[in-house]
Amino acid sequence: METHEPINTDQSTLPPPANESAELGPSLELRADTLADSVVILLTLTVLQRVIGFSRSVLFCRWLSPDELGQWDITFSFLMLAAPLSVLALPSCLSRYIEYYRQRGHVRTLIARIAVAVLGLALAACGVIFFGRVWFSKLIYGTSDHTHLVSLLAVSLLVIIAAHFFIELLNSLRYVRALAVVHLGNSLAFALLGAILIFGVAPKSTSVVLAYAGACVLSTAGAAWYLRSTWRAMPPSGEPLARGELWGKILPYVRWVWLTSLMANLFEIADRYMIIHFSTDLRTGQPASPDVALASVGQYHSSRVVPLLMISIALLLGTMITPHLSADWESGRRDRVKLRLRLFLKLLALGLSVGAVLVILAEPILFDWIFKGKFDDGGRQVLPYTLTYCIWFGLTLASHNYLLCAEKARLGTLALLVGLVVNIALNRILLPRYGLPGAVWATTVANFVALLLVSSFNRRLGLRLDRATMLVMLAPGLLCWSVWPLLIVVGVVAVLAPTTRWIFSPDEKQLLGEALGSYRDKLRVLGRRRS
Repeated sequence: METHEPINTDQSTLPPPANESAELGPSLELRADTLADSVVILLTLTVLQRVIGFSRSVLFCRWLSPDELGQWDITFSFLMLAAPLSVLALPSCLSRYIEYYRQRGHVRTLIARIAVAVLGLALAACGVIFFGRVWFSKLIYGTSDHTHLVSLLAVSLLVIIAAHFFIELLNSLRYVRALAVVHLGNSLAFALLGAILIFGVAPKSTSVVLAYAGACVLSTAGAAWYLRSTWRAMPPSGEPLARGELWGKILPYVRWVWLTSLMANLFEIADRYMIIHFSTDLRTGQPASPDVALASVGQYHSSRVVPLLMISIALLLGTMITPHLSADWESGRRDRVKLRLRLFLKLLALGLSVGAVLVILAEPILFDWIFKGKFDDGGRQVLPYTLTYCIWFGLTLASHNYLLCAEKARLGTLALLVGLVVNIALNRILLPRYGLPGAVWATTVANFVALLLVSSFNRRLGLRLDRATMLVMLAPGLLCWSVWPLLIVVGVVAVLAPTTRWIFSPDEKQLLGEALGSYRDKLRVLGRRRS
């Protein structure tokens, strides 16, 4: 799926318990992938998916005008906001409570009732958008001239919600291979359909919306087909599960996840909506026209092409780790949860920092050669800040996993709410004076505030971050000055990590060694079989 898919590793570094693959129990015959295997599988297919996604994004930037590109960006942002908002984030409870209800013999009932509720809420939301299309056109695009596109959004939202439901179900069952294939298929279908419609119909944002909706239809069909045997294998519930008992259990959790999802999505798209509604012409000081504002969003989109590909990996891995951390938490292995998440944050921050350095060094290739100078007026200027805040946003959502396990999601919601307020307030001050750079500066500060708050809340609940983890999580901020300080930090970490205990603790090194040894043994066995 396209990211910002909000869309939550330490997986390759953290070997699971010997019996982890059987945690869901033989009665369901679920072939759950282990956590260590999950990361290798997901990363392998994600690399291919992201190559396709990057190529698609680059081509969209080349084929669409800045205002059409901005229209697609703001449209996709609305869809990603509306999908979890309209269904109250109910599918999110699957990752947290599949294991809980499996142990009590009611997993089939849980899935069925969530599916029915999601369908009803999705139909209601699509109806509201369709019949209120004039108001939604003004809200999304700053003008009532795009009611036809809003009507298309109402239909597209239904299939997007269905795709998100099945993806969440695959993740909750820990079918990592299938999940990665579905994501890959969605990305490939989106790219192919997008190219066909842009060239065969028109280089418009409507063509891209149709392509994305079509890709979600194919993804939903594939996931449903894969899960049919699992559904048949699930035994019916023994004693009836009272509706009040089920909803009373999951709704408190879902309520805060829904609020957190709302805050996360508003937090992520606030700057672009501020650009749509509060942009000014810096030469005259007058409000900018809707077309000019959309073109500015298109410029902004060009700076987010690579950072969003980076953050999407963080979000996919963070989402994948949730059921594994939940299983450890439910089994009383709280220290293991802390160790896994600390190591995950450390490795994720290091990996994203290395990626950011490479992106900055390759900037001339991206903007001069690939984009042919089309986005030099804005996108190129804000690229370092976009990279910085995207990394911090990914780390914030990944850190939120601990709050989810501790059932303190409301604290994550509070952190994002504070960040959202900071973002809007700074945008109102900086956007009219500095234009697009001011909006991105405001977003960077807001992401830093949110990351600090989530880390502080985790510390209060027992997840203490060592100095090395804090260093690598804050290091991306150096990009706001220059790429070279961050390059030095990454180089020093690379030298110290294998030779000292300053970066990785003995326990973390032991887990790394065990994981690497496990895969080395698997490769040896595979080589013997082939020979």
